[in-house]
Amino acid sequence: MHIDITLLVQMFAFIAFVLFVRGKLWTPVSAMLEQRQKRIADSLAAAERSRRETELASKRSRELLRDAHTQADEIVTKAQQQGARLIDEAKDAARLEGERIVAAAHAEVERAFNRARGQLKAEVSDLAVAAAKKILRREIDIQRHDDIVGDLLVNFYRKTGS
Repeated sequence: MHIDITLLVQMFAFIAFVLFVRGKLWTPVSAMLEQRQKRIADSLAAAERSRRETELASKRSRELLRDAHTQADEIVTKAQQQGARLIDEAKDAARLEGERIVAAAHAEVERAFNRARGQLKAEVSDLAVAAAKKILRREIDIQRHDDIVGDLLVNFYRKTGS
């Protein structure tokens, strides 16, 4: 019978232990486990919120980056158009300036040509008058007349450089 009393004592000790654990330890351990479970649940919720916020931030950053690329493309396009327009304007201005310079050069050449023609007419008329005077002063002789006209032509060609 020793076994029965030992068994009863062990049962009594076990029941006393269970009551002690349930009365003194179970409530604090349960509260501690509940607090831990709540902290874990809060951490998981915070992690989920953080993941969603990260996704939203990533989406916003992709949209901002796409907008920035679009704006950069627009700026580059506008700059290229403005550059082409400035080049065209510079070409037009250069063409007009060239035409103006050419017109001015033509006008200057025309003026110089007219001045030279006027001077040449004056010199020819002076030479013709001088030749006529010489011819009239001398007696009219064909040989002398040819010599005088020849001399006048030689002088005229020397002066004009022709």
